[in-house]
Amino acid sequence: MERKTVVICSVVGFLGLLSAATGFGAEGTRIKGSQVQFPSPSECVYPRSPAMVLGSIAALALMIAQIIINASTGCMCCKRGPQPSNANWRLALVCFVFSWFTFVIAFLLLLTGAALNDQHGEENLYFGSYSCYVVKPGVFAGGAFLSLASVILGLIYYLSITLAKNSNEPWGNPAVPNQGGQGGIAMGQPQFPPQTTQEPVFVHEDTYIRRQFT
Repeated sequence: MERKTVVICSVVGFLGLLSAATGFGAEGTRIKGSQVQFPSPSECVYPRSPAMVLGSIAALALMIAQIIINASTGCMCCKRGPQPSNANWRLALVCFVFSWFTFVIAFLLLLTGAALNDQHGEENLYFGSYSCYVVKPGVFAGGAFLSLASVILGLIYYLSITLAKNSNEPWGNPAVPNQGGQGGIAMGQPQFPPQTTQEPVFVHEDTYIRRQFT
């Protein structure tokens, strides 16, 4: 495995674990309904909680990991030319689709949970009441689980597409087969018979006539 591949997998794996850990940490420290105090019918007092910061860190780490993976492999949908049909490319395509699907859901859950955890009350103009909102259980935990799944699928996608590029069926147009061991350059043999380079010999006319009479 190349050094670049090891570095990318290590960085992305660390970011994935960071996103999952902070997401689960936000789930454990989120503000619960029993912790909200009501000094008056139109006032909500929320305790201090690091859930908003942890949720934001989780969403940011997940986004950076997704950017690194896609920047390292390039845009899969922008490739031109025939695509290889080997198993590595098919696995890369499936993981690419599901990685983006889980990324979008996880990012929205973590970011929305972080924003709602810091939100205070809101007055209902139709019923004349005052509502205090808290994040529902499982929002941060679901985002953390999906972020971990997104990073794992992204790593499988990156490794699969790297193997597909290095296999005998490369990405894009197929390479010219190696002939003659010339480092991938096709060396053809001449199809015409070799021509002699011997110069013509000129014979004097008198010599030719004398040979006819002899």
